[in-house]
Amino acid sequence: MPPSVVVVIRENPLKTHRAVEALRIALGLGAGENPLTVVLVGQAPLLLTDDPDDIVDQDILEKYLPSFQQLKIPFLIPEGGRRKFEIDPAFEVREASSVEIAELIALSDRTLAF
Repeated sequence: MPPSVVVVIRENPLKTHRAVEALRIALGLGAGENPLTVVLVGQAPLLLTDDPDDIVDQDILEKYLPSFQQLKIPFLIPEGGRRKFEIDPAFEVREASSVEIAELIALSDRTLAF
């Protein structure tokens, strides 16, 4: 069985290009056979909102988001995040407790954090 991969993005997409770059890297990892989950914490769930106008590198973000939808790559966000950030329902997003997120990271074969 291929190793599982978790990409944790905690960069604020309103302040740095790193959040979008991390999402681009995650997409590259998700195109292979490895099961991938993207965890968005802090302000990172803003990457999945309906209105990404204030996001740094939003033009690049808009190119990659449809691929996440098409590949059905799962996202995990902290509890209450869907309401707080008004997440676009087109993405596969699940809310999880901090304990669940920590367990996912601990049990994954590979973890990348941005």
